[in-house]
Amino acid sequence: MSSKYKIRDQSRLHFISFAVVEWVDVFTRNLYKDLLIESLIYCQKKKGLKLYGWCIMTNHVHLIISSEEGYKQEDILRDFKKFTSKRIIEAIISNERESRKNWMIWLFKAAGEKNNNNKNYQFWQQDNHPIELSTNHLMQQKLDYIHDNPVESGVVSEPEHYIYSSATDYAGGKGLIDIEFIQ
Repeated sequence: MSSKYKIRDQSRLHFISFAVVEWVDVFTRNLYKDLLIESLIYCQKKKGLKLYGWCIMTNHVHLIISSEEGYKQEDILRDFKKFTSKRIIEAIISNERESRKNWMIWLFKAAGEKNNNNKNYQFWQQDNHPIELSTNHLMQQKLDYIHDNPVESGVVSEPEHYIYSSATDYAGGKGLIDIEFIQ
């Protein structure tokens, strides 16, 4: 994560987006989305992540987060991105049914060679640009944006029909990840 984008107030909610290098559509496969889900749940249980909204699209992720006292949001995100990049690349390599394997691994390796922070591969784009959600209006705007993303992309007709987001929770159902509700 770039040091120019610091989270100054850890107690505030932040809207975070990050994408796969070259906007590769990795998350068309549930296997890879499920790895992200597992990692978000782990970060909630072990790393102090408080999750208020989320959505996994084909090549990027949106989150609304804060952190428990004693934890830094940028540390949680750094660890999450580092861990998931390794796990997803391993899953791609070992997936015998992955028809795009050689192409994706070639791209991730080429991106990794351009970045001194990596040993072999780069999966996520380097920067995050956290937006502090300082007003209720801004919180609702970003939450609506996250939940409408699959609708705007033509994946579903109603936000709550997309299971890889928190829209189901906000519609009164039970989603894949426990969340804190924005009041």
